[in-house]
Amino acid sequence: MTSQEIRQQFLNYFKSKQHQIVPSAPIVLKDDPTLMFSNSGMTQFKDYFLGYKTPSSPRIADTQKCLRVSGKHNDLDDVGRDTYHHTMFEMLGNWSFGDYFKKEAIDFAWELLTEVYKIPKENLYVTIFEGDKKENLERDNEAFGFWKTHISEDRIINGNKKDNFWEMGESGPCGPCSEIHIDLRTAEEKSKISGLELVNNDHPQVVEVWNLVFMEFNRKADGSLEKLPNKHVDTGMGFERLCMALQGKSSNYDTDVFTPLISKVEQLSGAKYTGILENEKDIAIRVLVDHIRAVSFAIADGQLPSNNGAGYVIRRILRRAISYSYRFLNMKEAFLFELVAVLKNEMGDFFPELVKQEKLITEVIKEEENSFLKTIEHGLVRLEIIINETLKNNQTILPGNQVFELYDTFGFPADLSRIIAEEKGLSIDEKAFDEEMLNQKTRSKKSSTQKIYDWEILEEKEQEFVGYDKSESETFINRFRKIENKDGIFYQIVLAKTPFYPEGGGQIGDKGFLIPSYAADFDISNPDLFNIKNNSEVIEILETKKENNLNISLIKDLPKDPGALFYGKIKNKDRQNSEANHTATHLLHEALREVLGTHVEQKGSFVGPDYLRFDFSHFGKISDEDLELVENKVNQKIKENIALQEFRNIPIAEAMEKGAMALFGEKYGENVRLIQFGSSKELCGGTHVKNTGKIGHFKIQQETSAAAGIRRIEAISGEKSSDYFKNLEYEIKEISHLLKSKDLAKSVEKLLEENTTLKSEIESLKKEKAKSETANWKNDFREKEGKKLLVKKVNLDAGSVKDIVFQLKKEMKNSVIIILSDYDEKPMITVGISADLETKYNAGNIVKELAKGIQGGGGGNPGFATAGGKNLAGLENAYQKALEI
Repeated sequence: MTSQEIRQQFLNYFKSKQHQIVPSAPIVLKDDPTLMFSNSGMTQFKDYFLGYKTPSSPRIADTQKCLRVSGKHNDLDDVGRDTYHHTMFEMLGNWSFGDYFKKEAIDFAWELLTEVYKIPKENLYVTIFEGDKKENLERDNEAFGFWKTHISEDRIINGNKKDNFWEMGESGPCGPCSEIHIDLRTAEEKSKISGLELVNNDHPQVVEVWNLVFMEFNRKADGSLEKLPNKHVDTGMGFERLCMALQGKSSNYDTDVFTPLISKVEQLSGAKYTGILENEKDIAIRVLVDHIRAVSFAIADGQLPSNNGAGYVIRRILRRAISYSYRFLNMKEAFLFELVAVLKNEMGDFFPELVKQEKLITEVIKEEENSFLKTIEHGLVRLEIIINETLKNNQTILPGNQVFELYDTFGFPADLSRIIAEEKGLSIDEKAFDEEMLNQKTRSKKSSTQKIYDWEILEEKEQEFVGYDKSESETFINRFRKIENKDGIFYQIVLAKTPFYPEGGGQIGDKGFLIPSYAADFDISNPDLFNIKNNSEVIEILETKKENNLNISLIKDLPKDPGALFYGKIKNKDRQNSEANHTATHLLHEALREVLGTHVEQKGSFVGPDYLRFDFSHFGKISDEDLELVENKVNQKIKENIALQEFRNIPIAEAMEKGAMALFGEKYGENVRLIQFGSSKELCGGTHVKNTGKIGHFKIQQETSAAAGIRRIEAISGEKSSDYFKNLEYEIKEISHLLKSKDLAKSVEKLLEENTTLKSEIESLKKEKAKSETANWKNDFREKEGKKLLVKKVNLDAGSVKDIVFQLKKEMKNSVIIILSDYDEKPMITVGISADLETKYNAGNIVKELAKGIQGGGGGNPGFATAGGKNLAGLENAYQKALEI
């Protein structure tokens, strides 16, 4: 049975049990502040468990793309070293939201595994929660009773809280769980030791295949448990492990989920995969085929590699793969990008994003590979300097702090440093390295750590967002909670009726004020806001974000009476400017597709009151002519004063029929909001102007590369655009005044001609000065045993120094010339060797040694070399060192 057939059978089975089959959610999470990536099948359904949203069906099934590389669930270090851990994996799951519970979940699982998939019953074991006295939780006798009808009691194992009480994180929905384990060993192996003794003991052939979680509780921030309003079922079955079991393999990597990728790696690298766990080449190949899946799906879902957040995690995974291929497969050139086509062919039918985004994924990975391979080459040069310095000092241990700097600052893999050091008979000061790593983690943790307290519920009332229609509303606080972070103590509040738009869809969240009802008419634009008569208490809204389907606003101080009646007022000017910029991104998107082609797709955006940033797929720099055409098209739509057509809460199928554009990487519900301005139609939750004329004017400021295959446009509109032209007009007047001319082009042309003439004269003067300096410097040479040395500190530019050195090399036989310059307060060292000494001395080697004193580097050839640096004060040390040559 192929992996595609296994997946389809799972979905068909649950469809026959009245489950709605839903598509996998994006692997990258954009609206959940608690998680970067979907790390389990239940992630996209969290709001249903908490009661914040109502599911479209009480029974749902799917296969969910998951990524476990950070936080509580982190499998990265195990990948490649065993047969069953992965970064990206598929989680087959079925859910019940307040419908069926333990009995049905257990019956379904047993029937599917034993009757549909025909797994021998004697190969299966199950675990149940044994209870926990500290939590006042009893043994799950209910699940035990249901399992007894299917499997003998001696195959039902008690499991502790770690193994059999599933929790999403530090807080949130949780409950006892029942795991199904499968024994894949041979009959001979089973006769030696029972599978009972190997369950949950990390045996590669006795593995958990399915986890049935019975969601009954919500873990609060204070650690206590409270009952959920309804009982739910959340199951997760590892697709790759299931394929291993059904295809009769002893490793996930031997199934057809991975073998096509492994074959391609063998073809490209020349390495042969043997499947041996400890073999370094085999470990590397397993790492590559696992990591390419994780990176490809993340890019397809809109997360590009970068230096922070989720982008950093993706870059780290990809660089880990490149490092393994470089170290163990001897692959010195980019090749991982060629695996994308294989992955698309194998999984594209079920995950169409791989087909649609294949070119983008391929280009991004190729560019990242080339970039990191250069980083490795540069790191090798730096490591060589560290090694040479260590050997020169008769040491055998490389400084751990320097090796860590190579890793942390330059991205050079620490494992590669260790390997190269060992080849030279050296080791690394691991204690110092670990201390630096710990210090970095501590700094990072301190900057990101925050303590979140439990919600204080004032009134159980569903929140209403009125921000599409109103900029203010009468309201009160439903709930609040305290948070503590590096900036101090703050409070998050949920308003019963809120006009504040939460950050999302690229648009920043609203700021504003909570004003007591008796001061509701107060003008919030008044600069003396906080000095209102009658000591009215005004609370500033610092930001607004979305979490668990709630718009949450942040404030510094809690009102004296949190239960009082307030007026919520947004900062109208900021909102209006943001709306203009957001609508402008829609018009820009359409214009780009018209000018460049329909391959253009939004890949990210930022919309604030001051400017907009728009990232999109396109493989090349946009010409000035095309940029001007795009800008003109947007401004033409603005002039047409096109009215907003808004379709709220309509079925997604209806929106698509109307021509709406859906973006890959976005999670859409069954009902969506369609924003239309003429022919521009997009699914969008942001706020917009009522007609395009409100934008005023649109001006592109720059177009750059954001990543491989991704271009970025930054632009302004409305008030900011008006200010731009006012400032431009002012600058033109100032320049005209300075040049005493209204014909600026002609005046600048004249200045350039004069500048060229003056430069030529200066160069001539420099050469004359160099000639005179050369004559003077001949007297400064030191002579010893027939060889001459000149070491001189000067304040001359690089060109002049070069001319002098070459002149002296010609005229002074058997000479070494070293010039140290502090021109323009930048240290520079120049070394010249006369032709008759080039076999004895090497200018490049000398300059590298001297450059250490100025914290720099450089090079050249045996006869001439230069180096620049950062440490001006180090020139004195370099001078003394030069005299020793």
